[in-house]
Amino acid sequence: MINSNLTAFYQLDKIDRAILRELQLNGRISNAALSRKINLSPTPCLERVRKLESRGFIQGYMAILDPTLLESQLLIFVEINLKRTAGDAFKVFRQRILDIPEVLDCHLVSGNFDYLIKARVRDMQEYRSLLGEKILPIPGVEGSRTYVVMEEVKESLRLRIPQ
Repeated sequence: MINSNLTAFYQLDKIDRAILRELQLNGRISNAALSRKINLSPTPCLERVRKLESRGFIQGYMAILDPTLLESQLLIFVEINLKRTAGDAFKVFRQRILDIPEVLDCHLVSGNFDYLIKARVRDMQEYRSLLGEKILPIPGVEGSRTYVVMEEVKESLRLRIPQ
């Protein structure tokens, strides 16, 4: 991830924001099509995209996959409590959680627990295995609380781009 201090010197203008909006909708859009959509000739359009990439505004491109077709239909959130929150407890947990492919997101949070995990698995049996064999055995984990998603109302990777 790019440090926001490095991008502080670069102010997004109306054209940059239009480029970012279009690329969030369709990361596979050709430069020619993108330049037409934002009313800019292809060469300066491509230069702006490359500048946005090099400055860290665009961190990558990816396909959005259907979890049901890939047998990952069960979405869960897990609260994790650590036994202690000093020394290298956070470092150990972070290092281990990064190696668990079912974990989509993991955030250190304030409040009554330490980490919030978002994970996808095939079913409850696979979830029990994930929790019991991969997450709870991480050194320093004291306990967990799980929430099974019953309905996905909104899920998006698109960021709000200020006008």
